[in-house]
Amino acid sequence: MQQFSGKSVCKGMAYGPVTVLRSPKQHIRHDKIWDVKAELERVNSAVECARKELQSLYERASQEIGISGGEIFQVHRMILEDEEYLKAVRHTIQTEMVNAEYAVEFTSERYGDMFFRMKDDYMRARAMDIKDVSDRLLRVLNGGEDTRRSLDEPAIIVADDLSPSETMGFCREKVLAFVTVRGSTNSHTAILARLMNIPALVGVPVDLGEIQDGIRAFVDGFEGMVTFEPDEDVYRKANERMEDEQEKLCLFQKLKGKESITPGGKRILICANIGSVRDVERALENDAEGIGLFRSEFLYLGRKDFPTEEEQFQAYRQAAQQMAGKEVIIRTLDMGADKQAEYFGLGREENPAMGFRAIRICLKQPEILKTQLRALLRAAVYGNISVIYPMIISVEEVKRIFEIAQEVREELESKRIPYRYPRQGVMIETPAAVMVSDELARLVDFFSIGTNDLTQYTLAVDRQNEKLCDFYDPHHKAIMRMIRIVTEHAHKYGKKVGICGELGADTSLTEEFVRMGIDELSVVPSMVLKLRKIVRELKDD
Repeated sequence: MQQFSGKSVCKGMAYGPVTVLRSPKQHIRHDKIWDVKAELERVNSAVECARKELQSLYERASQEIGISGGEIFQVHRMILEDEEYLKAVRHTIQTEMVNAEYAVEFTSERYGDMFFRMKDDYMRARAMDIKDVSDRLLRVLNGGEDTRRSLDEPAIIVADDLSPSETMGFCREKVLAFVTVRGSTNSHTAILARLMNIPALVGVPVDLGEIQDGIRAFVDGFEGMVTFEPDEDVYRKANERMEDEQEKLCLFQKLKGKESITPGGKRILICANIGSVRDVERALENDAEGIGLFRSEFLYLGRKDFPTEEEQFQAYRQAAQQMAGKEVIIRTLDMGADKQAEYFGLGREENPAMGFRAIRICLKQPEILKTQLRALLRAAVYGNISVIYPMIISVEEVKRIFEIAQEVREELESKRIPYRYPRQGVMIETPAAVMVSDELARLVDFFSIGTNDLTQYTLAVDRQNEKLCDFYDPHHKAIMRMIRIVTEHAHKYGKKVGICGELGADTSLTEEFVRMGIDELSVVPSMVLKLRKIVRELKDD
C-alpha cells in the first residue's frame, strides 16, 4: 500500500483500477527538403485539419460540460491561427529548407520558451497551451487521427500531466478520477476536471515507473489523498465513506422544491452560473433558484463577425422563458484576456488580464454595447432579466453606461419596440470597485462579487500559474474583508449582494458568508443542492 498527498482540484471520491497514461514523445524527423511550396501546402492543410478538430472539441466541450469548457479550445484555436506563430513556421521551412514537422517543433519550443520567460504570469501560463496546439499540428502532419482515448472499463487516470486536449479525449463516463504529478489547481485542465465533476488531484509526488496498470486505487478529493493498493482496513473505510456520499446525493434530491433558508429564517438564494442557453436545462435539473451569472460571451466566440441584435435577443428571450419567472442575471460581454475573437481587433497585449477587456471595450466602442442592450431590453419583456456589467473600476464608468442605456431606451421608444428596463448591477471584481462600493451602491440595483478576478487582482497572483499556487489564497484576510466591506455598503443603501466566483461554492465558507449577510450564492449547477443542505442546517446565533 502506498499513500500520497496532492492538491485537490475537484472534490469527490473514487475507487477502481488504475490506467497510467504514458504519452510517448512524437518522433520528429529533421529532413532536408527541396520543394518548399509542397511543404508549405502541407502546413496549410494541417492547420485547416487542426482547426476543424478544435472546433469539434469546442462544440463537444460546450455541449457536455458547458461553454466555459469550450472557451478553452477557442483559446487553442486562436493560437493555431496566430499569424506570428504561423509566419515563424513558414519562415523556418523557407530559410532552413526543412520539413514541416521539424519547423513546427522548432517554433513550438521557441515560442513556448519565450512565453515561459515573460514577466507576465498569464502569458507564461500559455506555454502549455502552445505545446498542446503544436502537438496537435504535429500529429496531423504525421497522419495521426484525433480519436478519443478508449478505456475498456472505468478507470483512474494517472499521468505526469494532462493537456486540455488529453483530458477531453477520454470518454467522460469511463473516467473515475484524475491524478497527476504536475499541474496547477487553476490550469485549463483543472478547470475541465471541475466542469466534468470528476475527482482530481494534482501535484502528487508519485513515481509513474512504480505504478502498474490495473492495480486498484482510492482517490479522496476531499482530503487530497490517493492510496494505491489499499489494505483491507483502508478499503473498508473508503467504501463506507463512498456509501455515505452516495446517500448524501440521494438526500440532496429530496431538497428539490424547498427554500434555501436557515432554521432561524435567513433566506439565501442559491443560483446557477451558466455559459449558454443549453446550460439552463442543467440549472433547472439541479433546482437552481435563478441564474446568478449568465456569461454572454458564448454568442461572440467561435464566429467571424459580431452576433446580430436578433441573434442575441432570441438567446436571452429563450433563457428568460425557460426560467419561468426566476431571475436571470446576464453579464454583458467580457471579451479580452483569455477570451478572444479576431474580428474584435484587440491585438496582442503584454498583460491582457489587465488590458483592453470587458466594459472597457464597450465604452470605447459603444455600438457593441448598444446592440447587446437593445437585445437585452427587448428580451426582458419575456421574463425576469437583470443586467450586470463586468470589470467596473469607477462611478464615472457606471454613469456613462447608464447614459448609453438611456440612449437605447429612447431609440426603442421612438421605434415603438416593446421593451422592459431591467435591474442594473455591477460586478465587484477589482480592488478599485471595492473601495468605491459605497458610491456605486447609490447608483445600481445590486452587486455581484466575482471572487476569481478579485483574488487575482488583490493578491497580484495569476491564478493560472502553477508556480504561484502557494501564493494564490482565496481565503486571504484581505479578500474576506473586502467581501464584508462590499456587503455592508450594499445593505446600507438597501441593495442586495451575491457571490458568483468559485469561492461561492466553497462549503467551508458558506456559514461565514451567511453571517456576513450575503444574499445570494451563484455556483455551478451541480453545487446548488449541496449548498442548500448546508444553509438549511446552519445553526443560528
